[in-house]
Amino acid sequence: MKCPYCANPDTQVIETRETENLEATRRRRECLKCERRFTTYEKSDLDEIIVVKKDGRKEKFDRRKILNGMLSACEKRVTLAKLEEITDEIEAELRRKETAEVDSKTIGKIVMRKLRAVDKIAFIRFASVYQDFESLESFKEVLEKLEDKK
Repeated sequence: MKCPYCANPDTQVIETRETENLEATRRRRECLKCERRFTTYEKSDLDEIIVVKKDGRKEKFDRRKILNGMLSACEKRVTLAKLEEITDEIEAELRRKETAEVDSKTIGKIVMRKLRAVDKIAFIRFASVYQDFESLESFKEVLEKLEDKK
């Protein structure tokens, strides 16, 4: 493992533990040259998840897209660590499905379900972009459903 700060190939593992969901191994490392510390995560290389887009195109699953979408919706509301945890949960849920192909609409619904449980405002922000509301009335319907669930 190269040091991300000075590119030195000599690093030392100083702590190893499993993540909470047991899906990855977290390693705290220290560079033997510059002595800076950094964290790495080790995950199994599993079969690819294929995302079927609205227009029928297919592409490889990219967890960064989910994380970036949630980052926009959760700006100044939810920590990066929590969003990474949610992204891990979403990926794990997708991997448990019977098929390697999943449509983008399903992924969007999972993200909204997770955000609704964490932060209602972040949920509304994400839903307003993801669901592409055509009118103020359709937006009000989502708000009313959210209010009814309280």
